[in-house]
Amino acid sequence: MPKRILLTTTSFQDTPGAHHDVLKNSGFEVVTARGPLPENQILDLVKSGGGFDGLLNGDDHITAKVIDAALPRLKVIAKYGIGLDSIDVKYATSKKIPVLYTPGVNHTTVAEHTFGLMICIAKHFWFHLKNVKAGQWKRQTGNELLGKTIAVLGMGRIGKEVIKRAVAFEMNCVGFDAYWDEAFAKEYNVRRAATVEEALKTADIVSLHMNLSPETQGLINKDRIALMKKGAMLINTARGGLIVEKDVADACRSGQLAGYGGDVLDVEPMKTPHVFQELDNVIITPHVASRTFESVQRQGLRAAHNIVNYLNGDKDFIQANQF
Repeated sequence: MPKRILLTTTSFQDTPGAHHDVLKNSGFEVVTARGPLPENQILDLVKSGGGFDGLLNGDDHITAKVIDAALPRLKVIAKYGIGLDSIDVKYATSKKIPVLYTPGVNHTTVAEHTFGLMICIAKHFWFHLKNVKAGQWKRQTGNELLGKTIAVLGMGRIGKEVIKRAVAFEMNCVGFDAYWDEAFAKEYNVRRAATVEEALKTADIVSLHMNLSPETQGLINKDRIALMKKGAMLINTARGGLIVEKDVADACRSGQLAGYGGDVLDVEPMKTPHVFQELDNVIITPHVASRTFESVQRQGLRAAHNIVNYLNGDKDFIQANQF
């Protein structure tokens, strides 16, 4: 019986490239669905057709219930991406199910998207685009990035790429991370903040690049926003759950925040009506920061090789959980 995998990530499916050839040439049966899927839909899929040897998923909810339902056939979970908060990694580990992922493939494109959002907010792009499309010539005065202080919360690969670009824009850089790369900080003149609160107080722009965890859930709330400079900008290309959306919307409405640029929401796809919809100084893109042809092919190839190699007994795969 051929090995059978469930493929749910849409950017993998929708973007042409060599990653498709890896699955096609594997001889595996590939069943596709359009994610990100909630727990109940994933449960229905894994219970049907005899189950799956592997899951190749994006931000679908791979919960303990899903893992139990997929056993005993399930052998591996392969995340297309690096964020594992939608997978119950602890439970998978307890069941000796490896969780594979794709680090080091999308930091460039996410950093570029971060700056795109930053410029959009600083120059009031949405206000101007909306009015021009409506045949109106309304204008607002924006701000330069030159000389502004950016606080990067989370100094992993993506955070570091953001810092590199900030230096090119001649910005002042502040960083916060529990794991500090002193050599990088010295090379790019990054001042280390001892706490999140210290970083927030000093910044004209705050950019989030942290993992979502119980400790970081709702990190940017009304109390921490109150610590920020009046008129600061907030950028989030990490995880929607890092902010309290209502608090951010209120701050954008009051002027405490000049604006918010995000690529992620707490619940995706967006549920309407949403607190961000009517605000001109909030720009949301639909979780596409890493969705470029170049990045998708790198990420897709790594994810496809991960699952195919693991199921074929080849040791060339990247595992996030150890047991």
